[in-house]
Order: sequence, then C-alpha cells, then structure tokens
Amino acid sequence: MSAEANVGVVGLAAMGGSLARNLAHHGNKVAVFNRTYARTEKLMNEHGTEGEFYPAKTLEEFVDSLVKPRTAIIMVKAGEPTDAMINALADLMEPGDIIVDAGNAYFPDTIRREKEISARGLHFVGCGVSGGEEGALLGPSMMPGGSEESWKTLKPIFESIAAKAEGEPCVAHIGLNGAGHFVKMVHNGIEYSDMQLIAESYDLMRRGLGMTPAEIGDVFEEWNKTELDSYLIEITAEVLHQVDKKTGKPLVDLIVDHAGMKGTGTWTVQTALSLAVPVTGIAEAVFARGLSSEADLREEAAKQGFAGPNGELNLNSEEKKAFIEDIRQALYASKIVAYAQGFNEITTAAKEYGWDIDLAAVARIWRGGCIIRAKFLNRISEAFESGEANVSLLFAPYFKNAIETAEKSWRNVVAQAALNGLPTPAFASSLSYFDGLRSKRLPAALIQGQRDYFGAHTYQRVDQPGAFHTLWAEPGREEIEA
Repeated sequence: MSAEANVGVVGLAAMGGSLARNLAHHGNKVAVFNRTYARTEKLMNEHGTEGEFYPAKTLEEFVDSLVKPRTAIIMVKAGEPTDAMINALADLMEPGDIIVDAGNAYFPDTIRREKEISARGLHFVGCGVSGGEEGALLGPSMMPGGSEESWKTLKPIFESIAAKAEGEPCVAHIGLNGAGHFVKMVHNGIEYSDMQLIAESYDLMRRGLGMTPAEIGDVFEEWNKTELDSYLIEITAEVLHQVDKKTGKPLVDLIVDHAGMKGTGTWTVQTALSLAVPVTGIAEAVFARGLSSEADLREEAAKQGFAGPNGELNLNSEEKKAFIEDIRQALYASKIVAYAQGFNEITTAAKEYGWDIDLAAVARIWRGGCIIRAKFLNRISEAFESGEANVSLLFAPYFKNAIETAEKSWRNVVAQAALNGLPTPAFASSLSYFDGLRSKRLPAALIQGQRDYFGAHTYQRVDQPGAFHTLWAEPGREEIEA
C-alpha cells in the first residue's frame, strides 16, 4: 500500500469511528484499522463516501499507508490493550513518527509510556478528548501533551477537527508527557462536581419544595439564560422534561438512582490527596456516587427506620420562589469553588511534574466541545490572563464579587437542607472550603499539639522561628527546641 494518509485512527468503536469521520470531513486523508476487520468494513460501508479513507486489514498495511512523519491516533480500551497497541505500532514505526493515545488514560501511565516510546526515537502524545461520541464527530475539546516537535505536526490536524468557540479552535498544546491527560482528568473531576451540584439542586426542589420534574426542568431552562448558561444545565432541563412513552411518567422517576463512574473522578481525588491539594467539592461528588451505588447499605438503613425530618420545607409560594433563587445562587458559588479547586490541582501538579501549563488557554479550550463547556469560562480565562486568579480563582474580582453576592443564599440553602434532612454534600463541602479559606486561624493548631504529644512530630510557634517539642509527660510540660 502506498503512503497517502496524513493521519490514521486505530480502534473504530463509537469514539474512534466518529473521530475518523471528523478527520475525513475536514480534508484529512485518514487511514483506519481495527483489530476486527468487520468493524472497519462497517465504517466504510456506512460512511466511506464522507471523505478519503484508507482501510487496512493489517497493522502493517495501516502503517505503510501513512506519510512521514507517520501519525497514528489510537482509540482502544485503556490499560493493557493500550500498551499492547502502542508497542505493536512502535515496532513498525520509525524515528520521528507519532503515536497519539486519545483515550482516557491515567496520567502516570502516559508519563511512563512517553518515556519508553521517546527512548525508541518516536513521539508519544497523551491527548485528552472531551465531548463524547457527538464531540468526537462534530468537534471535541482536545488536550494534547507530548513534545513541542510533535505538536508542529499535530496542530493543523487537531485544529481542523476541534470544536470552535468564538471562532477559536478548542485545542492547545498543554505541556510535556502526561500534562494533557492530567488536565483531562481534572476536567472530568470538575464535571463530577458540576453534575452533583445540579443533582442536589434538583433534589432540593423535588423533595424539599415538592415540584414535579417538568416544573424543575422549566427552572433549569430559565437558569440557562443566566450566568449558569452551560451544556450541563441545558441537558438537565431536557432530561427533566422527558416523559416515558410506556408509562407516561417522568423518565427521571423511573431511572434507578445508582450513579456509575469510570474512574477519572476517583483519579482526580486520589491525585489531589497525593499532592495535598483540597478538592473537597469534587471528592464529595465522587463519594456521593459511591453512596448511591451502596444498594444493600441504603436498603438496610431504610429498614432501621431512623427518625428525622422528611425533607419537606413547607414554604408558601413567595418563600418558595425566593428559595429557588437561593438554590441558583448556591449552585453558582459552589460551581466556582469546584473550578477553583480543579485549577489549583493543575497548578500544583505543574510544579510537581515540571509542566508549563497556560491556565487561560485551558479555560478557553473548555468553552466548546467538552461536557463542562459554560459561558463563564470566558471570565475564567480573562481572570488567568490578567493574573487576578494566579493564587486562586476565588480571589479574582469578578468571582470574589459573585461569591459575596451568593453567600447569604448559599448559607441558607445548606442550613435548610441540614435542618430538613436533605443531603447536600457538594454544596456543604464547598461552603466549608470557602469558610476554611477565609478563616484567619484554623483549629489545626490543636492538631499539631496532639501530633506532638503522641508522636513528637514538633510544631512551630507564631511568635518565634524554629521547630519545637513539648515534653508532655514531664512535670511542668517543659518545651524544648527540636
């Protein structure tokens, strides 16, 4: 097979097939390969007229059909299948060729793979891709890592297929080795938090105010005309308006309340713990999904018949209207906290791993194509560009003002939820983070005293430098410099 294709896609399931078609739609000559050739045939039979495709029956044929430097994008199952395909491709490629892993890989795996493949003279790029199957076809948000040299080849290809926001392609070179997959991981963590906050808002209206799903859908439709304008708010309204054809009931009432997860939210929290960065809103969103799936535990709790409030707030029509606005404000404030925590994690990781990440660029490429795309990402980008958000997004004047405006409503929502027995882990933890951040003195001083007592871990004093240890068991509790 003669070399004709400027890019290739390996793995033609839903995401891979959609990405291959997107590439072809934008003038790329696309080599395609799937381990099971029937899937390649299916793609060609159904979509082969959409652009220039070069189907290959073997991996050797696939590699031979690519012009140099060869660029192969793999979209296969994470873990061992990914490693196997990377190594198989590397065996057939030459120095300077590029392998792109566009799946949801754990960033330490990407760092390892990049090190191994670059030692063989090839380029390895871990690229986060957000937007699901629809995004892959119509324009995803793309977060590639890897070398600057590989980016020169990939830039025109990726810019041709990425989503566009205000005329700008939603793709940027994030940084070396695992930076792209790291940023995609945090994107997904923020997504978890965003979805949990929306779910808590729904629950407050459904159980707390006794509203129907359709009525709540109307509220979310209105909220989408405010600063909450976003893809997730938009689809929430649609989900809540959906009626089951078979029963005529709201579909959301028929869906089992066990939320699934594929690991990226968990990775975000685990990594934050290893970096000692608090991402409390994201963590509580992950734990909330975990609790939702603890079917036996929840069933046993129901049998216990715990006494307590039933969740109803019993408000009149004017109070109800005011409380709905309080929920909106609390949702916005908590959402800002989730983004602030996510960007703090990216900043800390960049220092740890030697990545030069442009946070303003990250915010810009999240404006289109991805699941957390939202109107206020323009504000986030501006805050990082101006330097106002360098320490925390919460300190940028626009967001500081938004938090201060929402604070009274935020506190009322968390308080009413607690008093009436409605769980709001993401709302409450976000508010606690804010209160901890603004506290001049935290009770950690007592913890340091306890640690020194049982483990001689030492402590520092506010009035003089150095490390100190108290001989707690000694008469008079003598303090010594450690």
